[in-house]
Parts: sequence; C-alpha cells; structure tokens
Amino acid sequence: MALKVTQIRSAIGTKPKQRGTLRALGLRRIGASKTHQDSPEIRGMIARVPHLVEVTEVDQ
Repeated sequence: MALKVTQIRSAIGTKPKQRGTLRALGLRRIGASKTHQDSPEIRGMIARVPHLVEVTEVDQ
C-alpha cells in the first residue's frame, strides 16, 4: 500500500519544524504531490502537519 501526500495549504507562517516536515516529505509548493510507502515513520510525519496536507491511499 502506498500513500499519496498532497500539500493543500501554504507553509508560510508555520513553525520551522512543520516546514522541515513538509520538506522531508518532498513537498515544496501548494499542489505538489509525492507518493510514499505506508510506514509508521511516514504516518508520523503526516500526523505533524495534517492541516497542510491531504492523504489518499493508492495501490501500487
């Protein structure tokens, strides 16, 4: 199972750790998407910025 993570809100005005989490997820701008393998590490990163991203499950 894979997760498609899409940035839906701007990182402007967020805390540096949240901006770093977005960067670690591979997201740089609104509308950018990245596919990651479902793992506890990725789920934890998504849990830190749920208000900035949208997550959908995709089959590989």
